[in-house]
Amino acid sequence: MNEMSGTNWFYRLLFSLLILFLLLIFTVVFSITLGSAAVTPWTALKVLFSYLTGGTAFIHSGVDPAVQVIILQIRLPRVILALFVGAALSTAGAALQGFLRNPLADPYTLGVSSGAAVGAAFTLIILRPGSTLAAAGLPLAAFLGALVTGVLVYYLAQIEGYLAVETLILAGVIMSSFMSAILSYLLTVAGENLHQIIYWLMGNLALRGSEYLIYTLPYLVGGITLICFFGRELNIMTFGEETAGQLGVAVEKTKRILLLLATLLTGIAVALAGTIGFVGLIVPHLVRLLLGPDHRVLLPVSAVGGGIFLIWADTIARTMLAPVELPVGVVTAFLGAPFFVYLLRTRKRRGF
Repeated sequence: MNEMSGTNWFYRLLFSLLILFLLLIFTVVFSITLGSAAVTPWTALKVLFSYLTGGTAFIHSGVDPAVQVIILQIRLPRVILALFVGAALSTAGAALQGFLRNPLADPYTLGVSSGAAVGAAFTLIILRPGSTLAAAGLPLAAFLGALVTGVLVYYLAQIEGYLAVETLILAGVIMSSFMSAILSYLLTVAGENLHQIIYWLMGNLALRGSEYLIYTLPYLVGGITLICFFGRELNIMTFGEETAGQLGVAVEKTKRILLLLATLLTGIAVALAGTIGFVGLIVPHLVRLLLGPDHRVLLPVSAVGGGIFLIWADTIARTMLAPVELPVGVVTAFLGAPFFVYLLRTRKRRGF
């Protein structure tokens, strides 16, 4: 309790965010330089600086217009998309692990991602891809699918009014299997959209245009920000729900709000990039190992760290086997599956 009092956490948060901000700049520039067309870091910096200053320096930058198009219309939007999707998944995972007090909880293991995938796949089948209605309806359908799954998992894991964290993963596996069955049915009736849906389900940042991010950006930023404001409540809840209630925390209300926000972020992330697993599991645990369990630091640092992590994962996915591009979900699964096994093996030896 003493470690979570005072203002040390605030200075630790500021210092961590400063380091991550510098790492983010390096990550963005480095990711933009990699690809089929060679781009030097200096060229990437000049184009980005010209863009951020209003584009007037383009005339004097001496950069090939084709290179400017590659950077500003292809690589930079993809990097920005990876940043926000990674931040959303990581923040949702940190919040779920916090209020459920279960280190194995994340949107993927709880089946919420599968529910979002069902909602999004249904929308892709019935609406014409690329239309305005599809752009607006896809995030909503993914959110509703994630919300229904999250609520069902929540009530399945409850025993006599209390959330049984021991059965939470099992409930998530059950709902994930059920949603996978529905998804299999949708794939059989997908028709000409089958290939697009399968590729999208494997997790890919290349299939969505910037219009999708523009529609959903306010919800992503709002959801991440609101979750970060619950750091104090999550800290108190780590001492037990009864103690948290005695200290003035509305435990059940807090859990419902966090579940709703985590579901919102997961649904939008799935709508934007498909089912990308393990981001919400790996990043919060790494942050917790480096900076401790204080959620006032953990939540915002996980958000930025998740974005950086997914940019690197996407960079590996599109360059490792070039010109063939791997789905980014494959890269995160290669990294996340061993990490999940590590958590299972060490869970009984370490506290949470």
